Amino acid sequence: MRAYQVTQFDIPAAFAEQDKPEPDVGETRVKIACCGLNFADLLMQKGQYQDTPATPFTLGMEIAGTIDAQGAGDSGLKIGTRVAVFGGQGGLAEYGCYNARTVLPIPDAMSMAEAAAFQIAYGTSHLALGYRAHLKAGETLLVLGAAGGVGLTAVEIGKLMGATVIAVARGADKLEVARKAGADHLIEANAEDLRDQLKALGGVDVVYDPVGGDLFKAAFRACNPEARILTIGFASGEVPKIPANHLLVKNIDVLGFYWGGYLKFKPEVVTDSLRTLFDWYEQGKLQPHVSHVLPFEQVAEGMEFLRTRKTTGKVVIEIAAE
Repeated sequence: MRAYQVTQFDIPAAFAEQDKPEPDVGETRVKIACCGLNFADLLMQKGQYQDTPATPFTLGMEIAGTIDAQGAGDSGLKIGTRVAVFGGQGGLAEYGCYNARTVLPIPDAMSMAEAAAFQIAYGTSHLALGYRAHLKAGETLLVLGAAGGVGLTAVEIGKLMGATVIAVARGADKLEVARKAGADHLIEANAEDLRDQLKALGGVDVVYDPVGGDLFKAAFRACNPEARILTIGFASGEVPKIPANHLLVKNIDVLGFYWGGYLKFKPEVVTDSLRTLFDWYEQGKLQPHVSHVLPFEQVAEGMEFLRTRKTTGKVVIEIAAE
């Protein structure tokens, strides 16, 4: 089978031929139809991600496909079942073997591309806003990078949870995407008076920040007393320094959040969340936004779209047609 591998951190990833994996006890093999790309894939290529595997490894954190083989043990799912899996790596390949407990059936109406784009983006926002920040109806939620893969889902879920949502993104087109996802207020990311605009809207109670850098600083200064700041990532490349004395004065909480980490110490939190999100999808409450679906041969182009921030929502690589 073909796989898109990192063999050294100082050279680009490339296609390689591998043997088709065989499922071990408690594992399920999936014929992969689609793989969602994430900013973490870019970091992994450079060895800069917190969970970067040892080389050589295959990129691709989240997939959708069809069960085609089972190891010993009953997973409760049949051969041919359409499923989604977060594996952390190995998704940019034609087949993958996964712990059967992490393999979830997907709704009949959900396309493979939607399913491959769904888990990390929606799972991150759902757990971050509900489980970590305890966002309440009537509070004001600020979403930075609001048209990106995770940011757009934070707008959508924040609105579902009853918050007033302020979306910050770069450019009119991206702000329009955030508006369609439910944002109540739109602010250009390049605005020099971002803090003043946020204060004029009454300040913010919860900050969802996958960007870091200067946007974090402005958001921090616009926080209301007892605000919660979720640090999701640092797409700007700058990890902000936090003035602890200001935390004290306003009783502000800064909450680190890494969705994949829960699979190691509280996996049931992730799987329960995803089941809720799939139910919401079936009820028509969620509308995944996939901006690009590219064939396997164009995976490098998909990575470049992420690096240059030329996308809204998610980029998905089609490994095999449905």
